[in-house]
Amino acid sequence: MFRRRESVPFSFVAEAERFRSNVTPPPRPRASVSERAGGYLVGLTVVAGLVGSLLFGLPALGTDSSSNGQQSEASQGR
Repeated sequence: MFRRRESVPFSFVAEAERFRSNVTPPPRPRASVSERAGGYLVGLTVVAGLVGSLLFGLPALGTDSSSNGQQSEASQGR
């Protein structure tokens, strides 16, 4: 569409990809024992919830072979 005729007025814009800072960020503070224990507790709660829902949901997903011979009144076509 439009093309700029003048060059970029700032040289650092053109050199931005090559620029590397020599200033290192400060180190991250270590997590305390209570913060780590809280993280483990949250993870354990999530895993226990998934396992519990799987254990309670499997019987509902299974098919009973003993109830296949029984038919309801509606399915007999009366």
